[in-house]
Amino acid sequence: MKKFYAILIIGGFLIGCGVVDLSSLPIATTTPVKPQLTNDEVIKGLKEALTVGIKNAVDSSAVLDGFLRNPEIRLPFPPDAMKVKEKALKLGMQGQVDKFETTLNRAAEEAVKEALPIFKNAILNMSIQDGFAILKGGNGAATKFLKDKTSDSLAVAFLPKVKNATSNVQLTSYWNPIINKYNAAVTLTGGEKINPDLDAYVTQLAIQGLFKLVEKEENKIRKDPGARVTDLLMKVFSNI
Repeated sequence: MKKFYAILIIGGFLIGCGVVDLSSLPIATTTPVKPQLTNDEVIKGLKEALTVGIKNAVDSSAVLDGFLRNPEIRLPFPPDAMKVKEKALKLGMQGQVDKFETTLNRAAEEAVKEALPIFKNAILNMSIQDGFAILKGGNGAATKFLKDKTSDSLAVAFLPKVKNATSNVQLTSYWNPIINKYNAAVTLTGGEKINPDLDAYVTQLAIQGLFKLVEKEENKIRKDPGARVTDLLMKVFSNI
């Protein structure tokens, strides 16, 4: 006990005399520990992120001009029918070409209204190993996994919706005059007639466009804490 009081007296004396400057003494610091994730939280968090991304992607594209006025996902004139477009323009059919391209995008906008439940049902039947690989995989990793696993089945499920949508917007009523005039012209010159599968074309590009938007949403959640709209998303993506 006497030693303890002696230490206190000496320490107080040294401080009072300015021999020891407390401000110069090292201050103990602790590094914040990130909350540990369970396997279940990782999987649920990734599914939640994709659900948020898909909903935002559909909400922004399944509206008037959602495809038409978005240069990232706008459906152009079918590339394998560019000869048709060139010929139609030479024949003075600019108005028909413009209307066709507009209704092409209207079909996509109409079709993706049915996409949300299809995508939700298809979301990630992933393993724990897949989940952690996606979590650490960087931008677009979750979207790429989803695309690899579901593109074929989505196309099969999506095509009937597109067929219905192209019928609703009367796409062929704008396409037929263009293609008929083109095929009539090339018949005279011995050229090859063209009639691409418009439903397959719209299906493919509509799905590609949605995945592009989903990837943007995923990357936003990875980079921007403000985009992590639930506690689970905050916990999962703060660990990256």
